[in-house]
Amino acid sequence: MARRSRTEKALQQQKDFETGVSDAEVLFEFAESDADSAKELEALISKLEREVTEAEVQSLLSGETDANNAICSLQAGAGGTDAQDFCQMLLRMYLRWAERKGFKVEILDEQSGSEAGIKSATFRIEGDYAYGLLATEAGVHRLVRISPFNSGGSRETSFASMFVSPEIDENIEVNIEDKDLRIDTYRSSGAGGQHVNVTDSAVRITHIPTNIVVTCQNQRSQIQNRAVAMQVLRSKLYELELEKRRAETADLEANKMDISFGSQIRNYVLHPYKLVKDTRTKFEQTNVDAVLDGDIDDFIKEFLLFKKTGKAAGSGGE
Repeated sequence: MARRSRTEKALQQQKDFETGVSDAEVLFEFAESDADSAKELEALISKLEREVTEAEVQSLLSGETDANNAICSLQAGAGGTDAQDFCQMLLRMYLRWAERKGFKVEILDEQSGSEAGIKSATFRIEGDYAYGLLATEAGVHRLVRISPFNSGGSRETSFASMFVSPEIDENIEVNIEDKDLRIDTYRSSGAGGQHVNVTDSAVRITHIPTNIVVTCQNQRSQIQNRAVAMQVLRSKLYELELEKRRAETADLEANKMDISFGSQIRNYVLHPYKLVKDTRTKFEQTNVDAVLDGDIDDFIKEFLLFKKTGKAAGSGGE
């Protein structure tokens, strides 16, 4: 049903493009002598340009799980409180991006920082090609700014990492044996009412062979948290298997480096100048505020093109 829905959308999109081009041709004939037609033509071309760009990006997504929902994990790295604050900034950036795309977001787990920000967060993004798009964001992100947590006003560098795995359905078999699991329950630290906060409803599952740990505390009961945690674990184990296959064909991206200097995929510089630059494609934007507010589609497109062609397309402006 999901594949059918995507196919129907693609067919409808093609019809809409044909209709848009036809309407533009008619408006073009009147635009020279009619100001209203000229304005309408300009708006139509802008709309078509935006929609065609989105279609081009989707055409670059042909992986087995690219169309799936995404399960994302953010982790603060080197940089202390600044890194935890940066981790929260990235969480907001991705949630804002998802909101713009019309995707559904669910926070599965969030660990608050000791002073500010968050130590880690796991969230699920539901929408067509969510995984294919967000997989381009996996890796280490680096922030350079004047620290708001340092009374000396010094420039600080901090790091956070993003890990993305596809949400897999029941049709994909992932073998998980009970003997390989260690399941711990603990008291939820998040919001959710009196019942959640006074019972051991939060669940932490450790997959002993791989040492993968997943947690969930935002559901209403221990049973629900365990079910969600198992779904996240299945997805992470599936992604791990995909990485092993890519490694065998020398196609594995270096997404699991240390969360520190020299391993970042993107730099966010707020001082002494403002610039966001992807170290893989060399694509850059000077409007840092817009990027941190979720405007990352250009970075995603550039990396998908880079991955397909092996060439960087260039840099952007404001």
